[in-house]
Amino acid sequence: MDARTTVNGRSIDPDVETELNKLGSMPIAALRARYRELSRSEPPQAFGPDLLRRSIAQRIQEKAYGSLSGESKKQLGQFIRSIASGKTGRLEVPQRIKPGSELVRVWNEQTHRVTVLAKGFSYQSEVFTSLSEIANRITGTRWNGPKFFGLRTTNKEVEAKKRAKGGRNGRT
Repeated sequence: MDARTTVNGRSIDPDVETELNKLGSMPIAALRARYRELSRSEPPQAFGPDLLRRSIAQRIQEKAYGSLSGESKKQLGQFIRSIASGKTGRLEVPQRIKPGSELVRVWNEQTHRVTVLAKGFSYQSEVFTSLSEIANRITGTRWNGPKFFGLRTTNKEVEAKKRAKGGRNGRT
């Protein structure tokens, strides 16, 4: 049996751990040199020892274990743009709905059923790429599809839930 330590089913490289542990005692000049070595660029002027250590640690771990998936990088980019735009003041993480799930919405006294597919959504024997397309088909107007099907809440709904739980802070 392998004596290596594992985290989340993955082996931990002892050499990586040793290098990460050394970062804590390295002087800033050595940290800058190591940053240059790993990044092939100058460290940002504003980076003090703490940020240099964190950046170096991330690079070391990426080299050893791999970096974020393309999908994760894409989501992070969307989150950054959302925050930067300052539109909502809150961050919404897309819900993951398993294929085969059924979304039901009653609109104008008529029940509408949408089946979640691996890639897209099925509504009335037709495949759509987004819920917004289906919401538009049902209502004849532009809607945010996830909001129309109850997958997202508005700020008003969130505040109402907080008040129902006992005040603005959720305390009684």
